[in-house]
This record gives sequence, C-alpha cells and structure tokens, in this order.
Amino acid sequence: AKAANSPADKSKNKGGRGSKKQVFESYMAFEEVSHGLKRGELIQGQIRINPKKYHEAFVPSPDDTRDIFLDGIVARNRALNGDIVVVQILPREQWKVNCTYLSVYSIVLVCKPDVLNFWPDVTVEDQCSDQDELIRKVYTFIVTENSLSFVLRIVNRHLPFVWQVVYIVEKKHSRAVTGFLKFLPDKPFAMFSPVDHRVPRINVFLADCPEDFSSRPGDYSNTLFICRITSWAADSNFAEGQLAKTLGQAGEIEPETEGILVEYDVDFSEFSDEVLDCLPKNLPWTIPPEEMRKRRDLRKECIFTIDPSTARDLDDALSCKQLPDGNFEVGVHIADVSYFVGEDNALDAIASQRATSVYMVQKVIPMLPRLLCEELCSLNPLTDRLTFSVIWKITPEGKILSEWFGRSVIRSCVKLSYDHAQSMIEAPEKMFSAEELPPADPEHPIDEIHQAVLNLHSIAKNLRAQRFSGGALRLDQLKLSFTLDKETMMPQGCYVYQYRDSNKLVEEFMLLANIATAHHIHSRFPELALLRRHPPPKAKMVDELQELCDQLGIDIDLSSAGALHKSLNTTLGDDEYTTARKEVLTHMCSRPMQMALYFCTGVLKEEPLFKHYALNVPLYTHFTSPIRRYADIIVHRLLASSLSAYFLYKIQKQASHCNDKKTLSKRVQELSSELFFGVFVKDCGPLDSEAMVMGVLDQSFDVLVLRYGVQKRIYCKSVAGLDSFHHRKVGKKSELTLVWTPEDPEKAPEEQVISIFTLVEVQLKADGAPMKYSAMLKRPEENES
Repeated sequence: AKAANSPADKSKNKGGRGSKKQVFESYMAFEEVSHGLKRGELIQGQIRINPKKYHEAFVPSPDDTRDIFLDGIVARNRALNGDIVVVQILPREQWKVNCTYLSVYSIVLVCKPDVLNFWPDVTVEDQCSDQDELIRKVYTFIVTENSLSFVLRIVNRHLPFVWQVVYIVEKKHSRAVTGFLKFLPDKPFAMFSPVDHRVPRINVFLADCPEDFSSRPGDYSNTLFICRITSWAADSNFAEGQLAKTLGQAGEIEPETEGILVEYDVDFSEFSDEVLDCLPKNLPWTIPPEEMRKRRDLRKECIFTIDPSTARDLDDALSCKQLPDGNFEVGVHIADVSYFVGEDNALDAIASQRATSVYMVQKVIPMLPRLLCEELCSLNPLTDRLTFSVIWKITPEGKILSEWFGRSVIRSCVKLSYDHAQSMIEAPEKMFSAEELPPADPEHPIDEIHQAVLNLHSIAKNLRAQRFSGGALRLDQLKLSFTLDKETMMPQGCYVYQYRDSNKLVEEFMLLANIATAHHIHSRFPELALLRRHPPPKAKMVDELQELCDQLGIDIDLSSAGALHKSLNTTLGDDEYTTARKEVLTHMCSRPMQMALYFCTGVLKEEPLFKHYALNVPLYTHFTSPIRRYADIIVHRLLASSLSAYFLYKIQKQASHCNDKKTLSKRVQELSSELFFGVFVKDCGPLDSEAMVMGVLDQSFDVLVLRYGVQKRIYCKSVAGLDSFHHRKVGKKSELTLVWTPEDPEKAPEEQVISIFTLVEVQLKADGAPMKYSAMLKRPEENES
C-alpha cells in the first residue's frame, strides 16, 4: 500500500510551530517503520475505534488472541477508523501506569498462570516458592527489559496503556464527515463538529463557509454539511478542513442519506460518457449469431427466477427437470456479465472501483449502468439472455452424480417473487391460476413450474440437512425492513424480515454453485483463483464467552461451527422467552466471529487457511451475483480461462479492495436502516416493546428490542425515577441492581436486578437530536400493569 505519511511529516510538524506544545508524536520515517516491522518491533493492522467510547481503539494482535488496546486520542496519533496503521510500545517512561511494586503484585495475583507459563527464567521450583520472590523477579524483569512479547502476552491484558500509532500506512477512512458548523466570535475560522464522535472537530476558515454565516450563524444551526479533513498538525487537537457541500436540513432522509454515502466513500455519481460508450449501441440488443453458436442453448428448458418482489437486477435463475431414472437435472444459471464488461476499459475500471452495489432502504447505488443491471444482464422473463450455467445430475436425497460448467443461453419463463415460491411450497396440491402469478411463458404450464419449485424445495431441504449435520453454522439475526410511501418514500411501517423456505431454497443452490465453482477454478488455476475464506472466531473471545455461558448454566458448545449450530438449535425451547434468549445468544456468539475475506490463492500459501469456517467447507467463492459484485466477474473470467499468471498481484489487490468496499457497503446499509427507523420513531413514536438484556456494563446495559430487532444502550443515570444503582461482577457475569424511587413515599424502594437475559419493557422515543432516538426503561410496576 502507498504510504500516507512521508518522512517529511516529521520535520514539517516541528517547523514554524516552536511556540506551540506538540500534542501528538511525529510519525516515524518509512525506512524506520520497514526495519521495525521486519524485526518484529512494530505491528501493522487496521485500527477500529469504538463508536460508543471513542477514546478506545483497537488493532488486531499478530497471534489473533486479543486485540491491542489504544487508550485515548493521543495514542492513536491522528489515525481515523479503518486506517492501516503501525503501532509500537511506548517507552517505559511514558507508560500511564507506573510499574510499581504494587502494580506488579496485582499482575501476579490476577494473571499468575500467564506469568508462570511465559516468564523466561521462572522455573518449576519458583512456582512453589514464596510469592514475594516471584513478584521481585517479575518487577526486576519489567524494570530492566522492554519486551514486546511480554507486553503482548501479559501487559496488554492488565496494563493496557502502552501502545501508540507511529505511522499511517494507508488512509482508508475517506476523511469526509457530516456535521454542523459553530460560529466562534473573534476567530478567523468556524468549528465543525462531526456527527461521528470518532472524528476530531475541524477548523474551517470563514472564507470557506456560506457568505452570510458570520452575520447569521443561527440560520445554519440545523444545517448538515459535508467537510473534508485536509490536514491535522501534530501540535493541535483539531484538524483543518474544507466544506465540500451543504446537504440540507438535518433529520431529512435525502440529506442524511447523501451524507452517509459521501462519508463512506460510495460513488453515487452518474456514469460518465466514456463508461456508457462501452455499452452496446444498437438497441434493442440481440445475441449475435456467432455468440449463440459458442453456447449451450437452454432456451427451451423450464428456467425461472426467484427474487424479492422489488428486485430489478435478476442475476440468478434455477431449473429442475426430473429424469427417467428418478434423479434430477438441476441447473443454476448466472448472468454472464463478463461478456459485456471487457477487461481494462472504462466500464471495467468503474466497476472494479465501485466493487459492489450498495443497497439502502429506499434506493440502490448500482455497480454497473442500469442498461446492464436492469436490462441486458438481468434475467428478465420471456427474453433471451447470456448466462454461465452449472448443471448437476443429482439424486432426490441431494447426492451429486455429475456436474457440468459452461456458457449458455436461457429464456426465463417467469419472474417469481419469494412470496410466490413460498405459496407454492405451502400449497403443494393447489392448482394455481394465471391471475395468481406473474406472466409466464405458455410453453411451460403453471403446474410444471409449480412442480419444479416443489422438487427444488425437497432437494434443498436434504442439502441443507446434510450441510448442518456436516458441521455448518448459520447465525440468523433479526433484520428490520420497512414499508415506504410510494410517492414520498417515507417509512409508513416496519417489520422484522421473515426468512422462509423459499429463501432457503434459493440460498441452498447458490451455495452449491459457489462451492462447485471454487473447486473448479482452484483446480484449473491453483495460483490465481479468487476465493472467499472465513477465518475461525477469535480464540480469546470464544474462551471468555464459553466461560460466561458455563457460569450462566447455558449448555452451549463453542468448540466448532457445527457444535455451536447444534447447541444453539437444540438446547433451547420454542416458547417466547427462549426464542428471545436465542436471539440474544446469537448476538453474543456473533461478536467473536471474524469477517469473511476475498483472497488470491497464490498469495496465501497455506491451504488450511482457505477454509470457510461458518460453511465448514475447504473452498468457497462468489460466483452467483456478478451484476452487484465485482469479485464474481473475476471468477467468471477465471471460468472462461481468460487469465494468465500476470494477474496474480492484480487479483489480490482487487480482492483487498472488494473486502473494503463490502465492509463499507454493509455499514451503509445498516446506517440507512437506522436512519429510516429514526424517522419512523420520530413520526410514529413513542413505541413500546419488550426487550431482553444482552450485555451489562458498570453504568449501563444493552438491550435487544424484540419487536423491532434493534439494539440500544440504556444509561442508568438517564433512567427517570431511579434513586440509585449498584454494579457487581461475579466471574464473567455482570449485574446491575436498580433502586427505584417509590411513587408512594410510605413504601420501601423497589429493587430491579439487571443481568443477561433479563426481560424488561422499554419505550423508544425521539430524543431531540435529528434522527436520534433513545430507549427509555419503564418502571417494573409498569411491566405488570
């Protein structure tokens, strides 16, 4: 990656600012960083800043056991969330916690097993000797050595204040933020306050502000701006920046949405003429005869799509034909986007840069121009379309007997929604009329389509059962969906999305196709295959979760993906309380999980690292969504055997970019949902709901609001009617005792114990700030009334 800071930064921060006190350390020189990384004295990783406690930041440790903790803004040295940074241990004289005899005594008491297992000169005899002697040895070692491995293994757990950022390798954060302007009398600049507290306040020169801002600052108190950070000097707590755009009134959907897109570096501009010139000119477009001759013609087959009812980019279709021997010919047919997106032209460049379509509540930011997304590549019904097909001969039980890959031509006979397919599954004997379904090809009667759906459902159930009995894991979390007014696009209502058999049917065959494709391209291109791996969860977090569950008396097995899935789905009942508890447990089990990543097989040499943990398969890739994911286009090109060894570096670089864009896209989708729910609470609230406690801190606790599937933090100090509260921790279990002020002065105060899985009643209420809402805890007696 290109270095974001050069050695010049070191001198620049000192020059001309001699009278100012330096807040941050100057960055190391590039050569010094390179040598330090090679010698193992420095550590490189991606910084994550806690959105709820912005003074806390983390960088993954090399051994993946426990994250390195950065305490405070100074320690992260002007790095922003997502940046690739290099960290080092501060010199001992700068440690916040002095290595006194007393603090060493605490270390030995708290983490004696770690000390005994790690310490270089502690013998077995020492373990049985006087504890004061052991403490003396440890203290001497700390005072005389500055050991990186010691801090990694011991101090980072118990004295976590010794790390700092010394270099920014790559500025992944866009440096663009939404926020508000504040007028500062007698200053040549205004203060920009970002909505995201992880970003510093920014000085913006008045000349860059609206013309009448200085004379009428109150007119802009509720105006949302985009500001880009241009610099951040080492002698200032504040960055400097320029206003990029005035978005509009805070709290309105479109300005807030645009702010999210800019902040997360999503390109939502119109496609340029140069890009559009790469598209077919002669419309309506038809498949050239010479292309037809190269492909397997499947247009006579009963092939159909199953998608959300609002979908316009239909990139996958299914077919299922029963054979005379009782087996089935099942096909997955994927839009051949690579036919239209040539390599190294303007269209390919913008697609690779965008890397993914971004799905928000009210709109989609497409990866490709709409002519491709919604027309030429979309597998629209009753239209000839180019595809890549995987066709299996498969038994009713789901055993694969043979497999064929190839380019094809299909003609989808009907566009089914998940609701249509679900109706067919739930009414296997029903004769559906033409009016109950979308327009269909008369060549394929409705009952033929219905039977194909039923056969696919039956096979999918067997495939799914095999996957989970073979050790796969699925952690389903509640997903909030909205109904929108068609004219205003404002939320009219919201509901938790139901994942049904029709969804599972499609998912099962997409997984099967992706797994088959992964094996195919890896066998053909062992050094070039673009695959998707899912690392196992962080071991330390898993151990802590297992310890907590054991203490709570929850019989859960976290030893493997399959064991976790089995225990989540067999140890719980099906009443309302246990259903809620399963949701909370699922969230708890999700926290140690790592993200799945694209990678090039030629870069990651150890094949066991290729494994996908949750799916429990050795090889996996993405093949089934090339309209909305650039990684799938690369996989299609590999399938078409169009790559050579030259592309090794290029594929890995694109894989890393796809990872970044997928992460940002996921966050944008979450923020869009939060935005719409905030509007819904403001317009339709207050909203009452039962909630279950999913985490307890010393002054607050987190709840899962069961009716809406959202998570909120409740701060004890803000709970109305609370007299006092007390926190205690036993082992891994935290408890808060809330003491409510009695409404009747003659009655004694009532206590309420809050711990994991406690059911409470909450009220969601807009709290004054645009788009923000709070969860208010209701009194226990209100729960009973």
